[in-house]
Amino acid sequence: MTGVEAVQAIAEPRRREILRLVWDDELCAGDIAERFEVTFGAVSQHLKVLRDAGLVTLRQEGRKRYYRADREAMGPMAAYLQSMWADKLDVLAELAEAAEATEAAERAEKSKESGA
Repeated sequence: MTGVEAVQAIAEPRRREILRLVWDDELCAGDIAERFEVTFGAVSQHLKVLRDAGLVTLRQEGRKRYYRADREAMGPMAAYLQSMWADKLDVLAELAEAAEATEAAERAEKSKESGA
């Protein structure tokens, strides 16, 4: 894999999402495809690009193909991707906490109004 191939492969949002899905768990192509609103063929093409770039490993068992992120082959890019996902999770957690605080404040205000 060249650095350019890897960067081109992860430039596409669906391929980054596929990498995130197979980061810690090995998943079969069908399970990956179920999580997207595109055809199985489209997901299969994304998987091929990731495989050709050396970003995922493939294990075949019978008729099923299982994929897993190859973090070792990614080198420093693995740390970058992981931090990117962690940052997004932090933002989501902050948004969820803010929404929860807003709901709690609205409930308190309603309770105040109905008690007054």
